[in-house]
Amino acid sequence: MDWDDLRLFLAVARAESLSGAGKALKLDPATLGRRIARLEQGLAARLFVKSPQGYALTEAGQRLLVHAERAEAAMAGAAEELRGVPGSLTGQIRIGAPDGCANYLLPQVLAAICDGNPGLEVQIVALPRVFNLSKREADLAIAVSRPEAGRLTVQKLTDYHLHLAASRGYLEAHGAIDSPADLRGRRMIGYIPDMIFDKELDYLAEIGVAHVPLASNSVSVQLNWLRHGAGVGVVHDFALPAAPELVRLIPDQISLTRAFWLIRHADDGRVERLNRFADLLAQGLRREVVRLEALA
Repeated sequence: MDWDDLRLFLAVARAESLSGAGKALKLDPATLGRRIARLEQGLAARLFVKSPQGYALTEAGQRLLVHAERAEAAMAGAAEELRGVPGSLTGQIRIGAPDGCANYLLPQVLAAICDGNPGLEVQIVALPRVFNLSKREADLAIAVSRPEAGRLTVQKLTDYHLHLAASRGYLEAHGAIDSPADLRGRRMIGYIPDMIFDKELDYLAEIGVAHVPLASNSVSVQLNWLRHGAGVGVVHDFALPAAPELVRLIPDQISLTRAFWLIRHADDGRVERLNRFADLLAQGLRREVVRLEALA
């Protein structure tokens, strides 16, 4: 077995199909299928079971996956050692994050990291869901709750705060909000209830709001509704400097605290490049949350 065999195996395991893996590898699916069959024959073990849903790992495939991912991390680490200027980060890194963090924190934090490391390329995947690092949807992910399963390393990045907010125009048109009782009858803005992918995002339920007439799975859409005077909603304090039309409401009575967590595949701890990037990201994100919340 050589690294190229493991590389093809990993692609099929992550894509769960020959066509998806072939597209990622720029390899004909039929050729890929023959390579996988030859690998199975060489190992005298069946690695995949084909079903209408695609290619699923067998027990033997699951065992091989652990070793293949370790080999991948070792190859990445070796390549990094031989590439670029010593001490400088190079190559491509993809980070997945919820869209509030991706829109209002990561752009400036990552721009600063790239300024100090000109050979670095960074991709932000902003999606309202949990990322699958085993399938290499991203090299690192930021989440709003600590995962309880999987071969992952988890690091707390920072706490952040959220408050109710509305535009000055909305308050002038519909009256001030001086207590939680004043929320009755107000048009609320928040997440689509059945698309809340993490319980930590169910802000309105926590403060006793059951009905959400204006809802989106995007933090940015919610913020823009608020900016245009459409109603009342919960906003990240770090996003408020980007929306000067908004004011916090009853912060001494309703205040929420959440945390960001940095999640990495367990085997990536051997990749020095990702270790250094994770340190810079954590430091930059903490500083930026403190700076922006002070302006809110």
